[in-house]
Amino acid sequence: MITVTESASDQIAVSRAETNLAELPLRIEIQVQKDGGFHYVMGFDDNIDAGDSKVEKANIIYNAASKPLIEGMTLDFVEIEGKKQFIFLNPNDPSYKAPGE
Repeated sequence: MITVTESASDQIAVSRAETNLAELPLRIEIQVQKDGGFHYVMGFDDNIDAGDSKVEKANIIYNAASKPLIEGMTLDFVEIEGKKQFIFLNPNDPSYKAPGE
């Protein structure tokens, strides 16, 4: 299961409204790099596959290959050094450090 913070959910809704993509789910995919690190890809997608999982709260989907890597992740939208951005708090990611570490 993915946790989507209220801030992230609100920003996803704003992005949908700005791009007139209100009906499309947001797809999140994790790509494992050669060094084992995770690369996160997000985008609105109108192709829903039979093996996709869905997070109803924010209309997010992810594919079967990403499922074991994404389970337990939190998606947040925060301001870091004056820049607002999505962050992925994912204990499955080898480079993950819990907040405050």
